[in-house]
Amino acid sequence: MNRLIVVSNRVAAVQLGAKGAQGGLAVALGAALRESRGLWFGWSGDFTDKFTGQIHFERGDGVTTATVDLEEQDIEEYYDGYANRTLWPLFHYRIDLAEYERDFAGGYHRVNKRFADTLFPLIEPDDAVWVQDYHMIPLGAELRKRGCKNRIGFFLHTPWPPRRLLLTLPEANELVESMFAYDVIGFHTDEWLHSFAEFVVLENGGTFKDGHLHLKGKSIRLIACPIGIDGREYADLACGEQAKSVHGEMQRSANGRAMIVGVDRLDYSKGLEERFLGYERFLQENPDERKEVFLLQIAPPSRATVKAYQRIRETLEGIAGRVNGAYADLHWVPIRYVNQGYPRDVLAGVYRAARIGLVTPLRDGMNLVAKEFVAAQDPDDPGVLILSRFAGAAEQLKDALLVNPYSAEEMADAIRTALAMPREERVRRWQAMFDNICSEDVVWWRKRFTAALMEVPASVEA
Repeated sequence: MNRLIVVSNRVAAVQLGAKGAQGGLAVALGAALRESRGLWFGWSGDFTDKFTGQIHFERGDGVTTATVDLEEQDIEEYYDGYANRTLWPLFHYRIDLAEYERDFAGGYHRVNKRFADTLFPLIEPDDAVWVQDYHMIPLGAELRKRGCKNRIGFFLHTPWPPRRLLLTLPEANELVESMFAYDVIGFHTDEWLHSFAEFVVLENGGTFKDGHLHLKGKSIRLIACPIGIDGREYADLACGEQAKSVHGEMQRSANGRAMIVGVDRLDYSKGLEERFLGYERFLQENPDERKEVFLLQIAPPSRATVKAYQRIRETLEGIAGRVNGAYADLHWVPIRYVNQGYPRDVLAGVYRAARIGLVTPLRDGMNLVAKEFVAAQDPDDPGVLILSRFAGAAEQLKDALLVNPYSAEEMADAIRTALAMPREERVRRWQAMFDNICSEDVVWWRKRFTAALMEVPASVEA
């Protein structure tokens, strides 16, 4: 294929090809870019007193990264503001937490213009541009204004909210119309895709037919294209020396008890408060099993400057303290709550040692932790995945125990069911999920999206 240019908010936090504590998107895009020896463009994560558009290039592992520094005001308004205090809560159905400020919107559009000014000279005639996620929604329109005629695709990694919720955004119609600069827009699930199409049809007067959305003489193709992981690579990672060492340490630490594990960025969308309450309900209702199990929750902090994230951390610390105070004794603590991240190979060993993977977001575009947990399991004696039915991954991993994360009772019942599940059933469920993870992996995701993008005529109207 032609060279692929990926654009995302952050680049510098990623070490391509490393086994560090990378996010799921970082791992997935690294794999996609290596196949096309592509270019990855975005914010460096660093500040500058005055934006100059100076590009920092790094090359390695078959990928070139190109990053720019942003001003402190840019970060406050574009990243902390519009992206994380307006769009993120709105797209996760939390309009009670969404903040609508004109300065936020102004900074968001200013930074996207700056990205377009800097990126446009790097784009060669045959390149395909793939823009990632809600930080960059207007970027395609800004590139078109500068004369870019290349194929440009956009992939949304979050949910797309229902029409009535999106209407709470003051500039919703304008933001949606700007997306018609893209040739292809991808979503993880049909649900998010149809929410987007419904808004365009009912609020903007567009039409939707045969997977194509039409508005004011422009057309975009919509596809449901769930992101994956390299399942076999992760399974191999779980059998590596580091993972084996961690697996042994966790087994010794468990001391014969069944470990339940949750690994999530510290975020209100992940349902961590509800998860703790569901586990607490299990302890209340199953006194005979209390000391036979423990919950390890790994939750590295994120977006610490946003008050909503400060509140969730305080809430979780309070619940963990209350539960441990009520049930712990000299030899057992029901919740081990850890606020730091770990490398992928360490997490693989933790997953493999767990009897239950508890993945219960209130709303999630996909959730790759669910897939990593499954891939890390011992095929002969796998653990059980308990998964929120409101995660995009639930559309693929139908053999998980699907739960409503808002129901503490459902969560408690699922934990009890998972602990009692016979080995034969665990193996059957695991095999079906692992087969899906391997067939619809990160390469499948990339090929499905880029194939749709490359079907677009080579030159479009600017």
